[in-house]
Amino acid sequence: MKLVLGGVILLIVAGMGYIRLAPGDVERWHVMPDEVTEQTLPGGAIRVIPSADGAFERLDAIIRTTPRTHVLAGTPDSGMITYVTRSAVFGFPDYTTLRRAGDQLEIYGRLRFGKSDLGVNATRIDGWLMRLRQGG
Repeated sequence: MKLVLGGVILLIVAGMGYIRLAPGDVERWHVMPDEVTEQTLPGGAIRVIPSADGAFERLDAIIRTTPRTHVLAGTPDSGMITYVTRSAVFGFPDYTTLRRAGDQLEIYGRLRFGKSDLGVNATRIDGWLMRLRQGG
């Protein structure tokens, strides 16, 4: 019995280690869907807003202040940046891509593991957009 319990605990620890330490594949995550329309998805959210003067840079600055968030790929000069935000306890990664597309900004947040993010990405993105509207 102890051996089985030890094996289960080892599998859980190994799985959590993989989730926390697995590198993000730039080719897979630094992308946008072919069709970008505002929507909330089971595993993420897409938001589209007008691109006012300097909005991309201000939103980038807001996102970078989010705890446990770092840039995976891209720069403001390239017009597209993908960020990784990890959950506090287990370190689950969510990927958010911000893209300048003509006269609008497109924001696509999605989970990496599982099927539902329980609205976390939509809430996070909407919070960033609220801060942007309030002046940062």
